[in-house]
Amino acid sequence: MMSVWSSLVGQDAAVAKLSEAAASARAIVASPGSGRATDEARSMSHAWLITGPPGSGRSVAARAFAAALQCTGATPGCGQCPGCRTTMGRTNADVLFAATETSIINVDTARSLVLQAQSSPSQGLWRVIVVEDADRLGESGANALLKAIEEPPEHTVWLLCAPSPEDMIATIRSRCRHLGLRIPTATAVADLLVREGIATPEVALEAARAAQSHIGLARALARDPQMRERRRNIITAPASVRSVGEAVMAADRLLETAKAQADAQVSDRNAREKADLLRQLGMEEGESATKASRTMLRQLEEDQKRRSKRALTDAIDRALIDLLAIYRDVLMVQVGGDGGLINTDLSELVHQIAHDSTPHQTLARVDHIETARKRLVANGNPLLVLEDMAISLRPQA
Repeated sequence: MMSVWSSLVGQDAAVAKLSEAAASARAIVASPGSGRATDEARSMSHAWLITGPPGSGRSVAARAFAAALQCTGATPGCGQCPGCRTTMGRTNADVLFAATETSIINVDTARSLVLQAQSSPSQGLWRVIVVEDADRLGESGANALLKAIEEPPEHTVWLLCAPSPEDMIATIRSRCRHLGLRIPTATAVADLLVREGIATPEVALEAARAAQSHIGLARALARDPQMRERRRNIITAPASVRSVGEAVMAADRLLETAKAQADAQVSDRNAREKADLLRQLGMEEGESATKASRTMLRQLEEDQKRRSKRALTDAIDRALIDLLAIYRDVLMVQVGGDGGLINTDLSELVHQIAHDSTPHQTLARVDHIETARKRLVANGNPLLVLEDMAISLRPQA
């Protein structure tokens, strides 16, 4: 039987800490009134900050830990009891998962989390609040959470997920126990994909390397040959750019590809949400709305625009990360590094670029790509940002 920890790949140290904390949490529940300061409870905390690079499994670790806290089996995190199954399935009434598909978690959402955190567990052992995108908390939202994290109700646990501790304000960071995750090896991710029956060992390893051990992305690449082909087209495009005109066209193609990916991700959901809202309002498509209905429809449209914007930004950023992987491979070849290539299927292209440029030029191109990523985060115009980057990636004399 698989435990809740089975989906955490290459995180043995983190699993050991979380397992110990879950056992301590059980001791706290078993000895009411003894407080959190007992020897058995020292490894448990009321607030956790789980950090790690994208793809390391932050939200997976948080969900597994939440399940272990609700577990009623012989060993915390058994994966078989109702507490484990409902939490892993995101249906446990005492575990709240908060994530955002927009660029920021606003203060209203944060206050709603604080309010829900005040409730005692209704069925399980703990009231657990999982904030999967805690780094997207605005200043007002973070301040709204601060008091609740500083003085939480008994049997309430906060699990905050962020790329790094520095992404959280110092006052929250200092009140949380930190757990750092690392990127698993490509081999470990490939083994997971094979165990899940997603792909053959060869395809799984290629997908894991292309995703740079990002587990969610590796799953998507392994399942979708068209996605692998789109990625290949994106990362091979700069090699064919020779003039400013070609660079501008390449940037436009990259943006159109990212838009197509983003639209595919959100379009069905947007249409479904609008249809559901119209049905709740008793309206048909195209029917004139009342003033109150127009307000609700406008709010939905604004939420969907923010979601679409984030989806586009994420799609472009993913493409830029793939471009960085190519130039990482180029630099490895140029300096004779010991690490293997990420893009093993593009070895010929990598060696060609390495032969036609210098390590200094490669590092300059990496800087241009990183600058483009920062400009996108700062709400730069995507097309202008990509055009500037593409022009900078042209071969230099």
